[in-house]
Amino acid sequence: MKDALLYESLDGNRVRCNLCNHGCKIQAGKRGICGVRENQDGKLYSLVYGKIIAEHIDPIEKKPLFNFLPGSRAFSIGTVGCNFRCKHCQNFDISQYPQRHKGEIIGQDRIPEQIVAAAKSAGCETIAYTYTEPTIFFEFAHDTAMLAQKEGIKNIFVSNGYMSSKAAYQIAPYLDAINIDVKAFTDKFYKEICGARLKPVLETIRLMKKLGVWVETTTLIIPGLNDEDDELRDIARFVKSVGLEVPWHVTRFYPTYKLMDRPLTPVGTLRRARDIGMEEGLRYVYEGNVPGEAGENTYCPDCGTVVIERSGLGFMRNDLQNGKCPDCGTKIDGVGM
Repeated sequence: MKDALLYESLDGNRVRCNLCNHGCKIQAGKRGICGVRENQDGKLYSLVYGKIIAEHIDPIEKKPLFNFLPGSRAFSIGTVGCNFRCKHCQNFDISQYPQRHKGEIIGQDRIPEQIVAAAKSAGCETIAYTYTEPTIFFEFAHDTAMLAQKEGIKNIFVSNGYMSSKAAYQIAPYLDAINIDVKAFTDKFYKEICGARLKPVLETIRLMKKLGVWVETTTLIIPGLNDEDDELRDIARFVKSVGLEVPWHVTRFYPTYKLMDRPLTPVGTLRRARDIGMEEGLRYVYEGNVPGEAGENTYCPDCGTVVIERSGLGFMRNDLQNGKCPDCGTKIDGVGM
């Protein structure tokens, strides 16, 4: 248990959590929507500080980050809990654990020094805060990221984008990259499928870009829910408004959790989404969860040459020369390209 950051005291021993855009008002003895921040006698505590439920070495492409240190490895960690209730969550056994187990908190005890040392020992260039929304274990992520930065290790978030602007400003100096889901482009989807709203997510994407963090975006395309051309075009146009160089990953849905009635996303839908993104002027649109598709590669936005080849999460080759296309010399956007 750890004193929480970013909250304020209210009357009657209540507190308001300012960590994410839910802005939960929490009575004494109760928790916020995330299920891992609890008001004890008028003070807010994180119940998951150092309680690591998942700890793995992943390719950076799994995050997914394709224009950030391609071919490198990320030491990935996460805790239980989440501030979303996504019906299609692939990690629901982690994210929804407290809700599904009467508030129980589980995880292996770790301190930031152990995480950083493990990342260094494994030769990982980054630490990824992932598997659930990293904002909900903000205090541990923040302390670990500060230490990692001092040790020359970069930090990345894989996020739903619902963090408050206060949280974004506090973590950004230690954050090198972030992938943020744009799960759909309607409030209806966000409310019914995720238990949230769209606008704060879009604001976080803009803010992270403004704060100098490398940003990539992901849309999991679910048949019948967010796969109409107009909606995909709206997402592409939004990403373009943030930056032509911001990658957009359009990924395949597999039936899971509470959306077992939805079919697998047709490969043709992903190809259409990628075409829409390219038509709208995005430089980098990637297809995900479809190993062997040409949409996994990085192409030079000027001459179309394949400059980085991938297959699934497998990094095949990088033909860039000092970050530039070998054929026409165009600089490819990203970090460590």
